[in-house]
Parts: sequence; structure tokens; C-alpha cells
Amino acid sequence: MSVQNINVSLIGNPNTGKTSVFNQLTGLNQQVGNYPGITVEKKIGFCKLPNNVKANILDLPGTYSLNASSMDESVVIELLLNKNDKLYPDVAVVVTDVENLKRNLLIYTQIKDLEIPTILVINMSDRMERKGITLDIPYLEDKLKTKIALVSSRKGLGIDELKELIVSYKNIAHEPCLNASVIDPEYFEHLQKAFPNQLMYKLWLVITQDVNFSNLDRNEVRSSFTKSHSELKRLQQKETIKRYQFINDVLKEGLKIDTSIAKDIRAKLDRVLTHKIFGYVIFFAILFLIFQSIFSWSTIPMDFIDSTFASLSSWVAEELPSGILTDLLSQGIIPGIGGVIIFIPQIAFLFLFISILEESGYMSRVVFLMDKIMRRFGLSGKSVVPLISGTACAIPAIMATRNIENWKERLITILVTPFTTCSARLPVYAIIISLVIPSKRVFGVLNLQGLTLMALYVLGFVAAILSAYILNKVLKINSKTYFVVEMPSYKMPLLKNVGINVVEKTKAFIVGAGKIILAISIILWFLASYGPGKEFNDAENIVKERFATTALDETRYENEVASQKLENSYIGLMGRAIEPAIQPLGYDWKIGIALISSFAAREVFVGTLATIYSVGDTDNESTIKSKMQAEVRPDTGKKVFDFATGISLLLFYAFAMQCASTLAITKKETNSWKWPAMQLVFMSGLAYFAALIAYQLLK
Repeated sequence: MSVQNINVSLIGNPNTGKTSVFNQLTGLNQQVGNYPGITVEKKIGFCKLPNNVKANILDLPGTYSLNASSMDESVVIELLLNKNDKLYPDVAVVVTDVENLKRNLLIYTQIKDLEIPTILVINMSDRMERKGITLDIPYLEDKLKTKIALVSSRKGLGIDELKELIVSYKNIAHEPCLNASVIDPEYFEHLQKAFPNQLMYKLWLVITQDVNFSNLDRNEVRSSFTKSHSELKRLQQKETIKRYQFINDVLKEGLKIDTSIAKDIRAKLDRVLTHKIFGYVIFFAILFLIFQSIFSWSTIPMDFIDSTFASLSSWVAEELPSGILTDLLSQGIIPGIGGVIIFIPQIAFLFLFISILEESGYMSRVVFLMDKIMRRFGLSGKSVVPLISGTACAIPAIMATRNIENWKERLITILVTPFTTCSARLPVYAIIISLVIPSKRVFGVLNLQGLTLMALYVLGFVAAILSAYILNKVLKINSKTYFVVEMPSYKMPLLKNVGINVVEKTKAFIVGAGKIILAISIILWFLASYGPGKEFNDAENIVKERFATTALDETRYENEVASQKLENSYIGLMGRAIEPAIQPLGYDWKIGIALISSFAAREVFVGTLATIYSVGDTDNESTIKSKMQAEVRPDTGKKVFDFATGISLLLFYAFAMQCASTLAITKKETNSWKWPAMQLVFMSGLAYFAALIAYQLLK
């Protein structure tokens, strides 16, 4: 029996549990990418359904209606208008929240006008009894001309019924539940006569939205049926009113709420969590907990990973035949990749906490809480979302600014978001803090290393908003902004959603960083293992001459030869060339090489040093941390990674634009090299001078 493949699009307002339904249907069988030509994220999952049907499930960006105001919403509309798109849905699944049905049903009625088979999912059914909500499902199905799946994505209830409805999607009525021609019957009648083979509501969307519609000349439609901007807005408002009138009439009979039964603590929690004083206290207390945990809980697994990779390097060097391949593995690839893998525990904990805050509904309260502060710096609460999501990665955070309608506000947010401490900085912070900050308790409970980490995150955020304040004064762009934030209901985080998010984000970090690390480790190993001229090729005789009057044991002799070769290798010569520029910051040539290579990705810093120190050291069993701790300056004999150098490095990475991918995405979003060039010059200059001042004051 052949397998039938169908396309399913999940559509709905933000905070309806759409992604939870997606996760229930697909589990970890997901792929994340971008729509062709744009940077809006695309999530596709795969699901086996009854009757030997396989579904390609597309989780579309959250949208309130088909009246697009952002790039995310335009993506939804263009997909639904173009049947030639390979992802065009055979069936649309509109996910709604049982507590917000009135608002959620607006987009449902619009999609029904496109005559796509549409299933209505009413989510969070487990909250109905507590909220005193009852639904007349047969009545709603009749009036809305669809089939309804009553589900609880948190508890996995109703998912099997939803799968059955998806399989039998051909039995769902195509007819609209409200005819759009009621907006202006005469206008729509002329429109239909001019284009008899096209759906009337598709034509209306082409006229009112800046979207592409295959098999139709958009300019032809607009030139024939154009109206003034104000008239189109008036008709859109009339459409919205008509749809809500229909929805109200349906819900008047189909939904009942007994307020005497409802038990709602949301208002009480909001009064505390968004309080003008206690709200900030609670938010910073949560941040304290997060950063304390990142250091305290991850120590044991990190030490295990570090020692495991050190042992693996040693085993490879001892067990495999001597030669180039063995050296490459033991001194290049294994230490380089180990320099990233070691940070999996800390990165996983960071994503775990962010996922819990988002799943619980608390993140929206943070956005609301921070709006008053952000406005003073030329931003609004909407900018908080990219800034907070920037703790994972600046690239999707900059992409998230597409939800900001105001161009000036969006541009400023794009330019300052890279200051936010991303997960790629975490490996650098973690290793340097562990080297220069003692692991002791403050007031008996607070870990000093955790406090330092939190201070760096706060420093990044402060740098972002101060830069935003300056840009707001400098950029002469007239604009108005209106801040609207939705407060979703509080809910216990769904472990499955949190788990999937942590696994997917950590995997993306490791795979993305791993590719770069692997390539750079191989290049660095080659550059560190070979060199030109006598100083490199005749290293053994040079060392013998240098220590002619001194008796060297075998280990000391081998280390001196390795050091001589490393200093005169290709990478050593490159490092020496840039050393004068970075010496005032407290860095030697090896750190300089790590700074340059980490421009590809910040986390490469640790992997680079691991590779360089492995090539220059005959002790393969030493861990990355112990090698860095033991590194000394040849002229003074003092530790390279002392307190002054450590603080200098932390400040450099707090401010520096050490990410080529972020520059590329800034260029993509602003459609100009002017803005990323400004980012690079300003952030790198600030990083250099902050590191310089810190080292000179502390040395």
C-alpha cells in the first residue's frame, strides 16, 4: 500500500499553544530553516497518521489576522495565496485558546474565505472546568462549517482525534462561514466579474496587502480596482467589525462562562509580577538564580567532559601510529572540538531557563515591565524580545525585530542587540571566570563566579540600552510607535516543549559551532605544525645550542623543541606580527591568534587556544583549563591568564563584534553595508579601549 503525503499548516495567534500542538504531533522529528530569500524562521515536522498517511506539518509564524503588519504575517498570507508553493496546505489547522476564542477566531474566518479545508483546534481544554467554560461543539461545528478538535497540548489529550480529522480533511466543507462581499457588495461584484476564475477574498488580499500572488498580475488588479489608502483602511476596519459581529453571534450560543465557578489567580499574580518595585526585584532574583545555577550545576559534567577529551587525546597519541594524521587528531581536532563540547551543560541550562520563562507566560510580563525603562532610551517593550532572545544568539534575535513596525526603533534594536551576551560568549566567559575568579561564596550562599557571570550579562544589556539612547539622539528619523503586548495566561511549563526546545537549540549550537571549530582546528593545526626557515626546521639543534651548558631531561627538552617550533611556525609568525597591537591589553601572540580566529564565531576562542597549547605541549593528558592555567610569559615567568588579563578579556568579549554571521544578518535586514560597518567599528573600538583601560589599571 502506497504512502500518501499531505501538507498541513498550523496557523494561529501567538500564545495559543500552536507550537505545543506542533511538538505533540512531531516530537523531535523537526527541521528548522528559513523561507527562501528571507530570514523568517521556518519549522517543518513530520508525522505518521492513520491509514498510511504521512503529514508534512509546517508551523507558521504566529499572526492575529491576514492583514499583515510584519514580515512574519506576510509569510503566512503568501503561502495561503499561492497554490504552486510546494508547502501549500492540503489542510489548514487553526489553533485557538479556549480562553480567547473571540480574538482567535478572526483569522479562522479569514482562512475559511480562502476555501482551504480548515480544522479548528480549541486548545487548553484542561482549563475549561477551572475557568467555568462550557462549549457546544456540534453547534460551533455547524455555524463555523468545520470539524473541531478539543485538545490539551499540555496533557496530550485530543491529539489522536486531531490526527483522525487531518486524515479525513477531504470531508470538511470548503465554503466560507462569512462571505466577505458584505463589506461592500457592489465593489466585490465588479471585482468578481473582472476576475471570474479567482477567489474573491484572494483578490481582496492582493489589493490590500503587499504580497505576491502567483498566476495573477498584482498591478493589473490594483490599477483596475484601486482605492485611496484611507478608503482601503476603512473597508478593512469594516471587514473586521463584520467578522467580530459574526463571531459574537456564534459564541453567544456556543460558549458559556460561569464566573461563579471560575478560579483565576492571574490578576493577583500580575499585580505582583508587574509591580513597579516588586516586579523588578523578582525579575533580578530570577536572573540571580539562573546565573548561580549555570555555574553551580554544570561543574561536575563540565569537568567530566574536559577530562574525557584530554584522555581521548592522550589515548589517540599513544595507540595510533606516529604521523601527521595522529598529530592532527590528538593535537588539532579532538582538543578543538572538546573546547566547545565542554560547554554543553552550561548552554543547555541557559536554554532550559529561557524556555521555562517563555512557556510559563512570564516573559510577556518582563516585556511589559521593561517598556517604561526602554522608552527612556528610544525603544519600547517590543525591543526587549530581541534583546532577551539575544542571550541565545544574536542572529535569530535580529530576525525577531521584524515584528517591530517602527523602522527607527527596529534599526536601533538591530544595531544594539549584539551587545546582549549570547550563548557563544558563554564558553569564553566560563573558562576565563574559572581561571581568574575564585570559586567562593559571598554571604555564604552566592557563588562569586556566578555573580561575575551575571554582571557580564547586565553589562551587555546596559551597553545595549546606552547605545540605543545615543542612536536615538543621533539618527534623525521621524517615526511614531504604539506599544501593545499580549499577556498570555500563566501555565505550568510543559516538560515536553521545554525538553524539545533545549535539545533543538543546544544541538543547533553544537552542530553550527562544531562545523566551524572542526574547519578552524584543522587549519590552525597545520599553521602551528609547519613553518618556514631554519628557526622552525632546525629547532632541535637550536635548542641544543641554547642549552649547551645546561643538562635537560627528556621531557624538558621535548617541550623546549615544541615551543621553539610553535613560535616560529606560520601561526607563530602571524601572532608575533599582531602582538604589538594587543600587548597593551595584556595579551600574548597566542591569545591574539585566538581573537582573530574567533571572529568566525566567538566560541572558537577556547578551541583555538586548546589546539595551540596542544601543539606546543607534549602532555596530552592535561585538560584545556589546566593548560591555560599553567601558561606563563617567557620573559617574566608570570601567568598569562592573571586577574588583569582575565578581566581585560572578559570586557573585550562583552563589547566586541566577534561574529561574521551577525554582520551578515545585519546587512540582510537593513539592506546596506553601512550599518554593519558601523557596528563593527564602534563595538570593536569600544572593546579595545575598555580592555586597554581595565588591564592598565589592574596590572
